[in-house]
Amino acid sequence: MLLSHIKRALADGGPGFCQIALTNACNAACGFCSFARLPKDQWVIPDTDEIARAIDALAARGVGYLVFVGGEPLLHPGLYDLIAYAGRLGMDSLICTNGSLLRADSIERLHAAGLKGVIISIDAPDEAKHEANRGIPGLCKRIREANRLLKAKGYNPTASVTVSRLVGDFNLLPAFLKDLGFGKVTFSYPLNYLGSSYLSFSSSPLIDFSREELVGVFEQLIDLKRAFPVLNPRGSLEEMIRALKNEPPRFPCLAGYKYFFIDWNLDLYRCHYVKKPMCKAKDFAQVPLIRDDCTACMIDCYRDPSVLQFGAVAISDGLHALAAGRIAEAARNLLGSRTRESLRCVFEERKWISEF
Repeated sequence: MLLSHIKRALADGGPGFCQIALTNACNAACGFCSFARLPKDQWVIPDTDEIARAIDALAARGVGYLVFVGGEPLLHPGLYDLIAYAGRLGMDSLICTNGSLLRADSIERLHAAGLKGVIISIDAPDEAKHEANRGIPGLCKRIREANRLLKAKGYNPTASVTVSRLVGDFNLLPAFLKDLGFGKVTFSYPLNYLGSSYLSFSSSPLIDFSREELVGVFEQLIDLKRAFPVLNPRGSLEEMIRALKNEPPRFPCLAGYKYFFIDWNLDLYRCHYVKKPMCKAKDFAQVPLIRDDCTACMIDCYRDPSVLQFGAVAISDGLHALAAGRIAEAARNLLGSRTRESLRCVFEERKWISEF
């Protein structure tokens, strides 16, 4: 398995991922998310077989990982079948959920289907604040029990914390997350605009930060990595600080080349930020991939992995250039400082990368 991954990385930089929003329906009421304000008569739950055809198209283009999101992905009745189907195609699946529907029966079905990992959203280092923002009383008790059951099945659940004013003191998070049963955390960067159909953004004052405030937040997250496993790579956090200070970027986003997003209408986008879809998901094989060195947004789920995968892509590019006799180009890719920095980030995060 390791040898096949190495061969794939040398050939084209390694497999990518696709986030699939199985539905726009959500049973939470988060103050910093527009899914919460979508009326129920506008909820869409696409046909399971049509999503499977989209997964076929992704597999044909070398996508190796799926992240099932929503809304709330556990509201889609075909989730378990889709996880199993993707597994038969050689793809690993994760889910990102609010945790309210993670009960013994659903966890058993997820495990039986072959789910690889679980990400659960947490909004504050305080039980009352988290449940008030989610609008789901008793949610933390459910998450504690879910994490206990998940660990019994061999999972190591990840907390996903949106950077918002609900967090307050980030140093209070580790103790609260440990109490809920988490051993690691990833931070979602605040979003007040998305061009695609995805609704995980808001104009809420909860995520209204000045540039100076956000620089301070990212510096806190770098410091927090010393006290608790923070999965956002240091190189990405530093990249966000550069962006906020209007300094030149170092790492281009790989969305459109390695990473993609499919919505509940089965439109395939390069990412959440860009307004125009690339195509209908089933037609993915017919459209060219995109490499344009975009750095337009601060969406963690694309920018973070781009820092980590940059090194593999650069090495692959360098080997192809070397084979074609383009020596200077090969040297830039194989020996460049960005390649070294990316590989350093991979080494630092190697324990957590291996879990996915």
